Amino acid sequence: MTEYSSPPPFEVLIVDDDAGDVMIIEEALATHGIGSTLHVVPDGVVAMQFLRREGTYEDAPRPHLVLLDLNMPRKSGREVLEELKLDESLASIPVVVLTTSAADEDILRSYDLHANAYVTKPVDFAEFENVVVQIEQFYGQTAQLPGRRR
Repeated sequence: MTEYSSPPPFEVLIVDDDAGDVMIIEEALATHGIGSTLHVVPDGVVAMQFLRREGTYEDAPRPHLVLLDLNMPRKSGREVLEELKLDESLASIPVVVLTTSAADEDILRSYDLHANAYVTKPVDFAEFENVVVQIEQFYGQTAQLPGRRR
């Protein structure tokens, strides 16, 4: 008899200071039965501590995906993206910029800093939920990611 094991959890780090947006992301993934493990941090300073496993995050898992807002206090998403992609030990983690900005300069700068995707947060709840599910399905189920076996 062949035993089937479930795939390891898909670890997602959400870096966003908007509690309402975080709630939508959490609800979208829970409603659609997607088995991601979500970790939420409110700003870029804490995001880098999580990613580098510093302080209270020394046992933090390495995320398979980062959902990154651009406009945050203390350290912006742009700064996080730049630091993350310049750090050889973190650079291979896919980063999806998920933000309210649709400004051409933000899009260009994010890709210049090696974002893997740039998505403007829809205003409509159902559309926002759909976007989150599509991102997770692509990165969690379709794409082959470093260090992740299914």
